[in-house]
Amino acid sequence: MLPTERDTLRALAGTVRTYAELPVMAERRRRWYAHNALAPGQPLILCFPEGAWDELLPHDTLVCTTPFARQIELDLRRKIYWAEQINDDNTLEPCFALPWAVNPGDFGVRIEQTQGENRGSYVWDPPLKDLTTDLDKLQMRRPTVDRAATMEQAAQLNECFGDLLPVALGGTNCWWTCGLTWEAIKLIGLEQLMLAMYDNPDGLHRLMAWLRDEHLAFMLWCEGEGLLAVNNRNGYTGSGGVAYTHELPQADWQPGTPARLRDLWGFAESQETVGVSPQMFAEFILPYQLPLLARFGLNCYGCCEAVHERWTYLKEIPQLRRISISPWCDQARMADALGADYIFSCKAHPAPLCVSFDEAAILRDLRATRAIARDCILEVIMKDTHTVQGQPWRITRWVELAREALTG
Repeated sequence: MLPTERDTLRALAGTVRTYAELPVMAERRRRWYAHNALAPGQPLILCFPEGAWDELLPHDTLVCTTPFARQIELDLRRKIYWAEQINDDNTLEPCFALPWAVNPGDFGVRIEQTQGENRGSYVWDPPLKDLTTDLDKLQMRRPTVDRAATMEQAAQLNECFGDLLPVALGGTNCWWTCGLTWEAIKLIGLEQLMLAMYDNPDGLHRLMAWLRDEHLAFMLWCEGEGLLAVNNRNGYTGSGGVAYTHELPQADWQPGTPARLRDLWGFAESQETVGVSPQMFAEFILPYQLPLLARFGLNCYGCCEAVHERWTYLKEIPQLRRISISPWCDQARMADALGADYIFSCKAHPAPLCVSFDEAAILRDLRATRAIARDCILEVIMKDTHTVQGQPWRITRWVELAREALTG
């Protein structure tokens, strides 16, 4: 890290610390703790720029030149942008999270994906052609962690700005979901997954059982290596939401020690199988997710799929707290089902923001959701924002409109 880069990062870290200590951040934390405990209150609002970040903070605006410093600069500038421009109900904490550098390994087969231009769809040749004969090609991952490299990065950051933003070391970015179906599809293909439910159910059950066992082994490896960190503050949880809770970690966790799986939020979804019947989902998907989700202290479920047809089965998930209500979900049906017993995590439709920015449509949709979910523990989240058509103000304005529609 160059001396000029240290000066840049230190200045940015000081700004983040200033924002993190504002009274509004303390109030947001209070609201998130209450919300995740299912206390009634005003809906909470989040807006994730996701793919549009490149339009909000273009990489050519960064001043650091070495790769590690540029990565940290971008992270800090995004936090500042969130506080200054987005101004939703997200929070900043007076620390800097640094996960362990983990290489998860592979399944012993080559999966070469090619993505289309402008974040288009992926194309690949699935390596498993026959579930009856090809499963023996798979091998469990052999993950590794580079502790020395991670500790060196932590030392650099603490030397640079640790008095302003202490480094919170721990955790891993190696899994987002315990859903399993995306891994299955990478191995055999989407169409083949669906056909196998009819043509080779035994083979598909074997594949899903192998993925369940493999994923559990990987999770337990992370736990055994002491790589997990408690995710009970402002971390992203599920497919959107903030993790503040007093219910985690478990009462027997010792401060200063690594987290266990049971101290964490867990998450699963199966958005790729939205085209299969609820009964097929209950036979081929959910039974393999349940043993993984049972390891966590609290759970979230769902992403882009419409969960209303699957709710009868999803209620089996232990410690279930947050349910994703996608734009394709029957909101009224799920509002009746969830009541105040779960978090109604509404995903606002991104098209009115990302395409033409239709303020009337945005207000109409959000007001309808507010009316439908009036008795629910409601959060409204904008995500899948792949572009703002080169107009960053759209993000800020969407949050203003959401506050008008949901809390006015």
